[in-house]
Amino acid sequence: MPVNLTAPDPATLSPVPGVRIGTAMAGVRKPNRRDVTVMTLAEGSAVAGVFTLNRFCAAPVQLCREHLAGGTGVRAIVINTGNANAGTGEDGLVRARRTCIALARQLEIAPEQVLPFSTGVIMETLPVERIEAGLPAALADLKEDNWALAAEGIMTTDTLPKAASRQVRIGGRTVTVTGISKGAGMIRPNMATMLGFVATDAVVAPALLQPLVKEAADASFNRITIDGDTSTNDSFVLIATRQAGHAEITALDSAEGQALREAVIAVSQQLAQAIVRDGEGATKFITVRIDGGRTEAECRLAAYAIAHSPLVKTAFFASDPNLGRILAAVGYAGIDDLDQGLIDLFLDDVHVVVQGGRHPDYQEADGQRVMKQSEITVRVDLHRGDASATVWTCDLSHDYVSINADYRS
Repeated sequence: MPVNLTAPDPATLSPVPGVRIGTAMAGVRKPNRRDVTVMTLAEGSAVAGVFTLNRFCAAPVQLCREHLAGGTGVRAIVINTGNANAGTGEDGLVRARRTCIALARQLEIAPEQVLPFSTGVIMETLPVERIEAGLPAALADLKEDNWALAAEGIMTTDTLPKAASRQVRIGGRTVTVTGISKGAGMIRPNMATMLGFVATDAVVAPALLQPLVKEAADASFNRITIDGDTSTNDSFVLIATRQAGHAEITALDSAEGQALREAVIAVSQQLAQAIVRDGEGATKFITVRIDGGRTEAECRLAAYAIAHSPLVKTAFFASDPNLGRILAAVGYAGIDDLDQGLIDLFLDDVHVVVQGGRHPDYQEADGQRVMKQSEITVRVDLHRGDASATVWTCDLSHDYVSINADYRS
């Protein structure tokens, strides 16, 4: 069961003017489920994205990078679930291109104006003919208010769809930011999430979109981990249809730019945290915060060492305050000149370790009380400087092994 996560109410997901969405059941892997999603974007929209740093990246990731670099402008997005089209060589690229060509013909645009995305099983041939056959139904379903169905249509092992929306006032106009994401396993994004799409109608200069999507990813999807695996298909895309009607935002450090930035990051963080809450087999949502580092980078090293540790994660699953495992993870994080005699460790409100040793007032019953909660904060103070970093993770349960052992069956 997801940790304090419910399916989004479609009524809370504000349509983004200039974006229309349709879904179809194409039988990509399984019958009778939404598995093809199409987004069409108004002419003049700007799009930017960040993608996996896994060198064995999927064919659609390669093609998205190529099309974005081409500068022809993006008018449509097509997403399939059930098949990752990764580890498929030249044939995978041919099939990804064929998907773009098929949608482009239907919309009377250039294939280079289509971005393809795939998620699912790796190293299996993409059934492109099924996707092609499903496109007319997806196009017939195009609506501005289809965000909730799109969130459902991109799921794989997710138990719930993930979507979020915010509205802010910019230049006297209401600006909408709405997004969807998917992911539950193979999550340690080394740029973003498995798949994430955020759209806004803000009139933002196209040149600002790439730094904004990178900043949003770094503040959200790059701060989560479920199992430490970086997917072959990770993609996070930011769309601006530029239809809100206010004066163009030309600087992110302006008042208008900051308002947009905060809304985009808020939506991205909600989507990223939803992925952790829906982690495969998760029973606990865990915030890991490292304070007192010399740099944010070394704080992230320590935070991820804790969040990735199978020993730490299984202790949380068992509600076992075997908290020396946390200290061990900090010790091997890669901070070479770390002084263990300075470290403090807190479990929510419980002060567990002071100056590198067990706090004299710490009682294991207090640690176990916190460990039994569904939401827990681990805080470590390195006492080396003023930097800090936060990541979000979950526990590791028996169900994680079962889900991944049975994934292809």
